[in-house]
Amino acid sequence: MISIYNIKPKFQAFLRPVLDSLHKMGITANQITISSLILSLIIGLLFWFADSCHLFFLALPIGLFLRMALNALDGMMARTYNQQSKKGELLNELGDVVSDLFIFFPLLKFEQENLYLVVIFITLSVVNEFSGLLGKVISGQRRYEGPMGKSDRALMMGLYGLLAFFSVSITPYSTYIFVIINALLILSTAIRTIKTLK
Repeated sequence: MISIYNIKPKFQAFLRPVLDSLHKMGITANQITISSLILSLIIGLLFWFADSCHLFFLALPIGLFLRMALNALDGMMARTYNQQSKKGELLNELGDVVSDLFIFFPLLKFEQENLYLVVIFITLSVVNEFSGLLGKVISGQRRYEGPMGKSDRALMMGLYGLLAFFSVSITPYSTYIFVIINALLILSTAIRTIKTLK
């Protein structure tokens, strides 16, 4: 199934020099995870006030790219330098969901004509992450499959921010876009659930 998650190994290889530098500086995996959470709060706040300062829309593509890098780095740091812990796993899983809520919430302000679809999108995003986590609880393996995982949602939001910054209106198509995204989220959750049960 096509997903941005499939390029993760190449992305991690690209980040390897950064990982080594952070480790030499004494930065831990949990500190990176917390930094990602704080960054997500900043992205969400800037997105919320983007109607007052158009430049803030760039917080989505730039901030979400940095967040993806931090999310990759915390896992790499934990595995490479034996920093895996229950606290780290809790921070990582809970932090991802809370971060998404911070970032997606302003959509309720900017997409009022699709309010119900946005609420469904936010809800399905949480359910999708929960289904992936259930894979580890039930079968011992965290599930990341599906066409609308965390990285894919970040890509969609980044594109949304870029289009908004360049004043490209998606209003005539936004209903269809959110319907498709929500359908892909349901498919992604179904795939993870099926994989877990196998």
